[in-house]
Amino acid sequence: MISIVGSLESRGVELESLHESINTNTSSGKLYFHMFGALAEFERNIISERTKAGLDAARARGRLGGRPKGLSKAKRKHAVDLYNAKEKSIKEICELMNISKPTLYKYVEEFNFQN
Repeated sequence: MISIVGSLESRGVELESLHESINTNTSSGKLYFHMFGALAEFERNIISERTKAGLDAARARGRLGGRPKGLSKAKRKHAVDLYNAKEKSIKEICELMNISKPTLYKYVEEFNFQN
């Protein structure tokens, strides 16, 4: 927002917020605008730090987060084995395992990466 206002000011355009009564045409208006911008950035950084700390604490307790896998590890391996055997089509494997093509390819990549 500050860079947008700076770009506007370089073209001779001033910002006036009617709701907050901020006018960047005045010195006090510019001060308020930059103070609010700095406070918003500070708040955003604090939220980011707290979120990261919470995720790190959860990982330390063994929680991984994210959406759970649709299939168990054994069923994922079975799907990959069917894929590698080349006896069934991709569509047949997906219908049999009740998964989408992108999911099958993720499982194939996951198991190929592990080996």
